[in-house]
Amino acid sequence: MAKAPNHLNPNHLNPNWLSPREMRAWRSYIIASRRLLEALDQDLEGHDLSMPDYEVLAQLSEAPGRKLRMSELAEISMISKSRLSHRIKVMESSGWVRREACKEDKRGSWAIMTDKGLKAIVRAAPDHLASVRGRFVDQLTSKEQEMLSIAFERVLNSLRADFKRDEL
Repeated sequence: MAKAPNHLNPNHLNPNWLSPREMRAWRSYIIASRRLLEALDQDLEGHDLSMPDYEVLAQLSEAPGRKLRMSELAEISMISKSRLSHRIKVMESSGWVRREACKEDKRGSWAIMTDKGLKAIVRAAPDHLASVRGRFVDQLTSKEQEMLSIAFERVLNSLRADFKRDEL
């Protein structure tokens, strides 16, 4: 049965086991989310993009000037700075992004989407959106979508607080 890591449960010798309802919710979520991400990743293979690539390009495409400071991109995406740095290095080799030193802060750098990166996401977006719609959105009623948004925004806010604390 799933249990909280020791740092979240001071009484780890006496775990608070999941009820059958809680276990059903947890297992449904974990299996469906893992499989959904795998399927979305597969659906992008024809565009030579991975889901992590797509996520980074999507964040950059929505940013003013199609650029974000690396630290801001890491925080928005909740990706460790070292993992993001590796991802950007891979994406630079594909010509989708480039890094530029911050003039305001010599320690920081910008991640900037190139024209090639914009073309890549524009080409992939219709297939990706069809995949998201068919595999996720269309499987839920409007009410279920709203309930999921509320529930996962709460989970995300908690995780974001942990992420910020861990990144300090």
